[in-house]
Amino acid sequence: MSLPTFAELGVPAPLVTVLAKDGKTESFPIQADTLPDTLAGRDVLGRGKTGSGKTIAFAIPLAARLGTRLAGGRRRAGHPLGLILAPTRELATQIEQTVKPLAGAYGLTTTTIYGGVKQGRQVDALRTGVDIVVACPGRLEDLMKQGHVSLDAVEITVIDEADHMADLGFLPIVTRILGKTPEGGQRLLFSATLDNGVDRIVKRFLHDEVLHSVDEVNSPVAAMTHHVFEVESMASKDAVVRALASGTGRRILFMRTKHQAKKLAVKLTESGIPAVDLHGNLSQNQRDRNLAAFHSGEVRVLVATDVAARGVHVDDVELVVHVDPPTEHKAYLHRSGRTARAGSAGDVVTIALPEQRSDLRALLRKAEITVTPATVTADSRQVVELVGQVAPFVAPAPKAARPPMPAQRAGGLRDRPQAQRTRRRTQPQRASSR
Repeated sequence: MSLPTFAELGVPAPLVTVLAKDGKTESFPIQADTLPDTLAGRDVLGRGKTGSGKTIAFAIPLAARLGTRLAGGRRRAGHPLGLILAPTRELATQIEQTVKPLAGAYGLTTTTIYGGVKQGRQVDALRTGVDIVVACPGRLEDLMKQGHVSLDAVEITVIDEADHMADLGFLPIVTRILGKTPEGGQRLLFSATLDNGVDRIVKRFLHDEVLHSVDEVNSPVAAMTHHVFEVESMASKDAVVRALASGTGRRILFMRTKHQAKKLAVKLTESGIPAVDLHGNLSQNQRDRNLAAFHSGEVRVLVATDVAARGVHVDDVELVVHVDPPTEHKAYLHRSGRTARAGSAGDVVTIALPEQRSDLRALLRKAEITVTPATVTADSRQVVELVGQVAPFVAPAPKAARPPMPAQRAGGLRDRPQAQRTRRRTQPQRASSR
């Protein structure tokens, strides 16, 4: 049975046109369930697994309502009309990429606000007058305290991935931010679970809300196939990882530490498999550049820590590999959710050394995943089938030559006449001014 089209759900024609240009005409379940209520101005609590289409589910009513009955040319500098709160910089950026063309259909402007970069660009955007802000809580509160932004005109507030906000300790800040929005505004909250204080946010800030729960809290995506590959040694594991990374489609490899993620990305690239890393040690520009390379297909392998489990929303990721198994089941589900998104199929592989097998069995039980482990090598049938067509070898770029030591540079100490060096050593030191 097919789901209703966006036009049949009452989405305004300008937005239907924008969605159709992106190949989106038929809704997903969470969109079909929530849109009648969100377009009518109701508060909505949406629960759905990762990759279920939540971003479009809240982007449509945000653009439709602010662009028609709510906005009415009331744009003021530093007083946005719509607010979306997201837990990570990557997620905020990707939400804005989805919202921007829909908002643009009504001449609405958008911007992102997050930490890790200088605030000048963000302050300039607010001063110009922006309609919809997609923000991480910490930087937004900083700019509110500095007087650059006020939330007194916000008509619609969206809290995305509220459970991850809780995991990161953001709920006290989220509570303070929501307290600065008008009492009568529409609020939409999307979360996979309602634990760790998310329920208190719902009770305090959502009024007469409608609950739409598309999936069970821990349910894995139906189109996702899980595999456990047991290996006998680190050497065998390395060979299996390299084989799994060598296919032609997009794949994400998860590591436990930043150092190991960077090391593996370099190792794969040097072996002819272009890869980029994503972790907390990168600057925002580096993170944006690496994600753009992965999104565009310039590289097909992303090696990430858990920072990417929630923040990366890229279509057509055909394989997720838990190179290092996570320590708890929620992390497993969120990592795995980078594949089989938006109705597509995908595979998830967890690689286990002998000492990891017991903990992995317990983790999979909690995640309600049933899978029969297979002992493999890089040449095993199960590995070869998952790899599919092997991508062509890409010669790594030559390493940049190391710059000369200061003493070797022209004009360096070693190049100066002996008399000058002696004079510098014997010159009395000046007293420092205090």
